[in-house]
Amino acid sequence: MKVVLVSAVALIDTDGRVLLAQRPEGKSMAGLWEFPGGKVEAGETPEVALIRELEEELGINTWQSCLAPLTFASHSYDSFHLLMPLFACRKWEGTPQSKEGQTLKWVRPNDLKAYPMPAADVPLIPILRDWL
Repeated sequence: MKVVLVSAVALIDTDGRVLLAQRPEGKSMAGLWEFPGGKVEAGETPEVALIRELEEELGINTWQSCLAPLTFASHSYDSFHLLMPLFACRKWEGTPQSKEGQTLKWVRPNDLKAYPMPAADVPLIPILRDWL
């Protein structure tokens, strides 16, 4: 089974809310909410990929020193196995904006479970909630 490496982030604002992005129509798992991020390309570390993805998807900039490793997901889907480190980030430049058609929402940690998420993301919720 193919292993896909994806890097994701819990962006945490000054009120302690976490940013979720809703997968747009036309993409796999459309309508589900997820932590921002994306695939790690050849030659990239998860941190470098995440910095690139945040600029491309949300128009914000951050730095490796602002990405704290939090936990990871390891989940088998039908056609691939997902390995996804989740970082926490409290410092970035710019205001997150949808650049790829996704809906964005700031969510309180205790409310994360109310948002339908991909199966790999669901086990991350209690870890993130407890950490915050």
